[in-house]
Amino acid sequence: MSDNFFKIGILTLSDKGARGEREDLSGQVIREMISGLGEVTHYQVVPDDLEIIVKTLVAWVDRDEVDLVLTTGGTGLSPRDVTPEATARVLDWEIPGMAEAMRMASMEKTPHAMLSRAKVGVRRRSMVINLPGSPKGVRENLEVVLPALEHGLKKLKGDPSDCAR
Repeated sequence: MSDNFFKIGILTLSDKGARGEREDLSGQVIREMISGLGEVTHYQVVPDDLEIIVKTLVAWVDRDEVDLVLTTGGTGLSPRDVTPEATARVLDWEIPGMAEAMRMASMEKTPHAMLSRAKVGVRRRSMVINLPGSPKGVRENLEVVLPALEHGLKKLKGDPSDCAR
């Protein structure tokens, strides 16, 4: 368990999931993988709707002060895939290295990884990470960024310690 407590939100973007026609397996994978990082205080399945995604991200970060929001779904090329656009609207700045690292690692497994438009960035003192919509994709991408998450979140919360070991 981390020596810090982080409030974590899992936001699943799925039209079928929001209608109750599909179980959210990707959200379950996220919950399992980040269990040592903090507590999932927010969880919701919403449709692939730009305005709903924006409103949810803003509320969770600005009002509820969630430290880390992990989204799953909506990062591809389908006309309903609007997660990157919604995320871009709310970010203060991006963390391109994390998104690039996820794509690079995924490219070793499938050429389709180059089609991912996932974003990673910061709003206020909270990190937002877009993950794919499949449980396998979530696992593969989250494994890549998980080792850096605690350090990044500590820095966002104002940890003054040096980064060098």
